[in-house]
Amino acid sequence: MTMTKALLSAVLLVLATSALAFRPPHLAASRHGISSQAFDTDEKVTEHFDPLNLSSSTVTDDESRSVRNAAVAAVALLTPMSASAAGPDWGIFEGRTLSLLHPASMLGMAALSVSTALLGFQWRRQRTISGEINELKAQLPNLNGAKTVSEALAAAQSAEMVDTSYVASLRAATTIENEINALTQERKDLAANGPRDKHFNQGSTLLFLGTFFAIEGPLNTYARAGKLFPGPHLYAGAGCVVLWALAASCVPAMQKGDDTARTAHIGANILGLGLFAWQIQSGIPILLKVIQFTKWP
Repeated sequence: MTMTKALLSAVLLVLATSALAFRPPHLAASRHGISSQAFDTDEKVTEHFDPLNLSSSTVTDDESRSVRNAAVAAVALLTPMSASAAGPDWGIFEGRTLSLLHPASMLGMAALSVSTALLGFQWRRQRTISGEINELKAQLPNLNGAKTVSEALAAAQSAEMVDTSYVASLRAATTIENEINALTQERKDLAANGPRDKHFNQGSTLLFLGTFFAIEGPLNTYARAGKLFPGPHLYAGAGCVVLWALAASCVPAMQKGDDTARTAHIGANILGLGLFAWQIQSGIPILLKVIQFTKWP
């Protein structure tokens, strides 16, 4: 841009100076004391040919004005334009409507985070409850082909020779069988609720919305105030996004049965809930300022 302005200035100066070469011939002749007959021979024309009027010792008012105007134009081109100090008008993005969208979404996401965590623990319970059932079944005595302890107990008591010790063990196993039945029913109820798919879907939604509003919040603040305010609220929000990303990155390893990845996934989400609670607490003073200094819409 600077080179372009310099070239334009040089062109204007050359044009202004060259304009002096196109004065009427009689003015040039009279200034040098040469009559019109001086142009009769090529030798005299060549001797007094001065298109730029460089040999003239006097300058007319018109010539001076032309040079002055060209200089002013050159200076104007080389002078940088002053930048506007006023910021852009963001319209509704600066108003209370979109400013309150961020805190409202944070409250909704807090509830979504708790719901997603509960679904995750339900899925974990559904997945691990089979191990508890198998451990209890291993404690049962031999049922002699019966399907339940009750059937085995009835058969043992109706036998010709009753084995009292065996009957006693079957009676003690009745409590274990009741626990097995309760755990089996719990597993059926959990499977009917489908916590695995719900946990995955809500977790994906939480990751998207959390990242979106973690960016929307600072942008809205900048639109209203023209700057950001680093502090606990901003740091907690950034930490939540990092922990959500960490938890999501553990999923492929979890699907392969990696217990370390499961532990990291659970730990990241629990820590994320703690940061979320801190973020809400630190955002209340900001919310009050937004209500104070913004107007509808």
